[in-house]
Amino acid sequence: MTFPFFAGLIASMLHVIMGPDHVAAVLPFVIEAKRKAWKIGLFWGIGHIFGMLFIGSLFIFFKEMIPVEQISEYSEQLVGIVLVIIGIWAFVKLFKSQPRHKHLHVHSENQPLIHKHAHEHAHNPTHEHTHPVQEKQGYLASFWIGVLHGLAGVAHFILFIPVLGFENNSDAVIYIFGFIIGIVLAMTSFSLIVGKISGFAKNEHNQNLYKGIRLAGGIFAIAIGLYWMIGK
Repeated sequence: MTFPFFAGLIASMLHVIMGPDHVAAVLPFVIEAKRKAWKIGLFWGIGHIFGMLFIGSLFIFFKEMIPVEQISEYSEQLVGIVLVIIGIWAFVKLFKSQPRHKHLHVHSENQPLIHKHAHEHAHNPTHEHTHPVQEKQGYLASFWIGVLHGLAGVAHFILFIPVLGFENNSDAVIYIFGFIIGIVLAMTSFSLIVGKISGFAKNEHNQNLYKGIRLAGGIFAIAIGLYWMIGK
């Protein structure tokens, strides 16, 4: 029973990580995430599963009535447009200047130490601190991009060909379950690792490294988006 599960798990993880469009879509969101960057990947994975199930249902039950192939083709073009928009958004966030001010910080790992760091925050007219909370927007955007990726490409069904080789339906169900777990696990892990790296660069106040990571994420998203729009 473990073979179908791990077969589906590995197939889906390779599908997610080796898809440059998948990585490019979440990379700018993960880099910009202030906390819990892994949730970006989690919501993308859930959306991707939802999109694949939706296009799969259309393909199975309404193949003769609905032009599923055309829907998938247009979805691929839309994925390219969305990736370019994400890349441009990353550039806007990178070069947008925000007011800076200082906060006191207390470190007590070895001995108490109080010092100041410059931070970027937005202020309202009453000069109260209003730290922008964009996590929910990022999670929602990541979910719908995952849905769009799930709709793009009927080739997803190639990954389910092994189901035909199983002797009973229970093995097929276990394979699909492993496939679903692998999608979520792969992108969540990727988001967690990238979030830790970008968070380390930001917390260590290495602005050049942090800006370089953000710039690379934006360029990567635009490049992959243009490829999906023109090259495919």
